[in-house]
Formats: sequence, structure tokens, C-alpha cells
Amino acid sequence: MTDFRFVHAVPVRFRDIDEMGDAHHTLPLVYIEEARTTYWREVLGRAELDFIMGEVGVRFYRRIRYPSTVQVGVRTTRLGRSSLEMAYELLDDRGELLADGWSKLVMYDYAASASKPVPDELRVRVRAWERVAPEE
Repeated sequence: MTDFRFVHAVPVRFRDIDEMGDAHHTLPLVYIEEARTTYWREVLGRAELDFIMGEVGVRFYRRIRYPSTVQVGVRTTRLGRSSLEMAYELLDDRGELLADGWSKLVMYDYAASASKPVPDELRVRVRAWERVAPEE
């Protein structure tokens, strides 16, 4: 997980397990959301979640088992005019890749019901944290 400066631990809960003894295939999205929300608040300093999900994708490599803790890496890979793209990796306790994914978040003004530009202070925080200048 060398490309990810931010890693958030998410415990696999008993209720996550399906009939086959694995975390249900929808759960990596929940684990990603938990980690992304923490990244949004702790790294980017955003008290409110002022975006909507534009696109999301997940690739599965290994079964997610209970009991365990999934390490979720989160990073911003691209800044657009009104959107940002993020990448994710989910690793097990041994460091084995369980799944990876990506998403496109669209900055959103809920009062106006419309997209809005990525705020300048958010651009500054992303660039400082990720130590790169994501493409515009």
C-alpha cells in the first residue's frame, strides 16, 4: 500500500458474513465509504460531505473473512473542475490484496441541487497531502 498515505482500519463484523462464510460482495463498498468519510474529515478537513457519488467500481481478488480487520487505503488521484477521483485498496491482516476500487465524486450544492466547483482550499489540501499535483 505504498501509494496510500491514508489507511483506515475497518473491522469485519459478524453481521457482514453471508451463507458462504465471507463478507457479502457489497461490503467492500461500505468499508470504502467508512474510510473515505474519515479521509474526507481528517485529511481534507471537511466537516460536511458536500459531494455526491458520480461513479464507483470495485475489483475482487480474495475472500473477506470474519473475524478480521480490513486495512483500507484511500487517495485522491485526480482533481477536475467540479469532481475528484479517488482510488482504494483493501488489504487483510497479512497484507494480502482483497479488493481495489475507484470512485468519482462530484462536488454538490444541496441547497441549489446542482454541482459546484471544487473549492480552492480543498485543492490545496489534496495537493499537500498527496504530495502531487493531480491533473486538472
